[in-house]
Amino acid sequence: MRILGLDPSLASTGWGIIEADGNRIRYVADGVIKTDAKMDPAKRLVALHKGVCEIIEIYKPDEAAIEKVFLNTNPESSLKLGQGRGVIMLAPALYDLPVAEYEPNKIKKAVVGVGHAQKDQVGMMIKVLLPGCKPKNNDSADALAVAICHNNFR
Repeated sequence: MRILGLDPSLASTGWGIIEADGNRIRYVADGVIKTDAKMDPAKRLVALHKGVCEIIEIYKPDEAAIEKVFLNTNPESSLKLGQGRGVIMLAPALYDLPVAEYEPNKIKKAVVGVGHAQKDQVGMMIKVLLPGCKPKNNDSADALAVAICHNNFR
């Protein structure tokens, strides 16, 4: 089974693909979909959606998982993140892929064993759990963590 993990952001959406056979997992790919803050907001949403669709076309995942939104103190930031998250979730749904959602603390606990782990701890555990994997950045490491979490709880 191939799992697509997604760490949503309007500026830099992380993605990661793993293959799972029961408890065995293997790294396939990871990356980041970036958008320019100077772009028209609607064009940024299109870029995110197209980016996720391209990943699905290339890697043919069987299921997808996404990190749930946590509320920001700034309502405008929360709204923008929600819009980005919506188009990111839409892409796998259009390919008839099941899409699961997980809270950040559940993802960290699934990967590190502690719900309030730091980003560097998540990144280190990704390298331990997926030998040979060198995530592109924190966003793609977080996306791989989402995929691992989904494998643990599906």
